Amino acid sequence: MRDLRSDLLPLWQSVSRLRTARGARSLMFVAARSGEGTSSMASSFALIAAAYAARTAWLVDLDLGTNTAFNGFDTGFAGGVARPGRAYDASLGCEPIYELVPAPLGGGSKMLTAHPVEGTRLLVTRLRTERLAAGQSVHLRAQPDWWQALRRSTDWIIMDAPALDRSDAALDVATEADGVVLVVQAETTSAEEVARLQAGIEDQGGRVIGVVLNRMRADAYLAGRLARGSAADGWPKR
Repeated sequence: MRDLRSDLLPLWQSVSRLRTARGARSLMFVAARSGEGTSSMASSFALIAAAYAARTAWLVDLDLGTNTAFNGFDTGFAGGVARPGRAYDASLGCEPIYELVPAPLGGGSKMLTAHPVEGTRLLVTRLRTERLAAGQSVHLRAQPDWWQALRRSTDWIIMDAPALDRSDAALDVATEADGVVLVVQAETTSAEEVARLQAGIEDQGGRVIGVVLNRMRADAYLAGRLARGSAADGWPKR
């Protein structure tokens, strides 16, 4: 993971104008392929959101079982930012946003925790994977009550979604985001893949509001095609 805060300030200036009638503003970052830098983007943006939040911002890692976002903070990916603090129950008095397979005979309802990042107003989620039984897996599930409870308790919700080439998590909760930002590695991802990703999100009721070109160097063809599409729709891009 990399600290991209300085690169994402223009995106913040655009996205901070999002309006919602549901409480906190919610933004999802997702890519078509794994390894395109989504966690770096989401985590860096979450730090910016927390710096401007009156209460708090939450970074919700939708890649349950990997805890990539939490681990990035725990290993100090962002300069001058402390490690996550103590764990708090993140169930918010609701049914969990995950399911365990096979289902446990008892318990398993409070495995999701939220950790304040010391010195900031940011909380980052973590699933207690150490509590998974041998052969047990965890899957995200739609749980609108949980998302609404979170909206009532914070100012910003930033979702770090796994790439669609290995998980449908982003599609499962697309409607919980006020906007979805597509993360694209310009050197490898085709415009056609981006179009398919956008269509998949929008088919599930999500709203794609931007494309961020990550690690863009010499792929002027792809960058140009995306730039024309972005300008037409008023999308921000890095």
